[in-house]
Amino acid sequence: MSTFDFGFQDFLACCGSTRFAKEMASASPFPSLHDAVLAARGIWFDMVDVNGWLEAFSAHPQIGKLPSSAPGKDNTHAQWSKGEQSTAFATATNTSLQELSDWNAKYREKFGFVFLICASGRSTAEILAELKKRYSNRHIEEFQNAANEQMKITELRLAKLFSTRAGTVSASEEEKSNLTRKVEEGRIDVIGGHLTPSSATPPAKPDQSTARTRPPITTHVLDVSQGCPASNVEVRLEMWKGMSRPTFGEANTEGWVALGHSATDKDGRSGKLVEIVDDVNPGIYRISFNTGKYCPGGFFPYVSVVFDIQESQKKEHFHVPIIFSPYSFTTYRGS
Repeated sequence: MSTFDFGFQDFLACCGSTRFAKEMASASPFPSLHDAVLAARGIWFDMVDVNGWLEAFSAHPQIGKLPSSAPGKDNTHAQWSKGEQSTAFATATNTSLQELSDWNAKYREKFGFVFLICASGRSTAEILAELKKRYSNRHIEEFQNAANEQMKITELRLAKLFSTRAGTVSASEEEKSNLTRKVEEGRIDVIGGHLTPSSATPPAKPDQSTARTRPPITTHVLDVSQGCPASNVEVRLEMWKGMSRPTFGEANTEGWVALGHSATDKDGRSGKLVEIVDDVNPGIYRISFNTGKYCPGGFFPYVSVVFDIQESQKKEHFHVPIIFSPYSFTTYRGS
């Protein structure tokens, strides 16, 4: 079976985060694109910190503008960016490009980073509509959206990277054909299934039997009052084991069974609350944060988030973070 070995610069072209490129180069070689994507997702979401995300975002040109190529340097990133925006430029007019530029400026002024979207196969009108829609989001929500879009772009570029290498290594004709198919029309159908082709044909359902590379339940804490991740916050994960489902106003607390606990690191991540397993047990879970210890004198002595995992969701990933300040908090299901 062939393996694919790549270096730091190859992965830096796929994602502008130095930490991401170093970790991927360290993990190389990969037996397949599928294995590389699994590793990439684990590194991007679990190992790269906020600064690394921003570094990757800043490597992208503004949507609607062609990136420049520097003489004497590896311009793979710029060439790929041009190709990914080819549909947008083919469908653009002077008016739509000016409107896109104006909205890009508004977006950057509000959020502090470039509007990021996997532009491959999208028209200018589609991109502009998505930009306007996302402009109304909260900062933390849009930061997560940008991180997800970066992962889509990275997966697309990994497929291109593997496709070019397939012609220079001793890969079978079937392997070469599969890699070529994965980059057809500038799209890639990989785990996660979040790259949606523009045609009416639904994407193939991802293979859900793949082993996980991270625990099925994760969390992190962002302190918006300080504008940074919240470190050393005690986190506890529990599962309801009572005879009946807990309901609103349920006084009995004996049904909660502890599964794991940890404290957030310097990036606000919680570490391993549960073991890495293929299937998570369906049921009702609770993540609690010792916000009173982290923020003495604040309004919340602790914060608990209760959520339900259905039988049909046991192979999915559940990222349940909180965005916290002394007098408010919010949560959402991330990726």
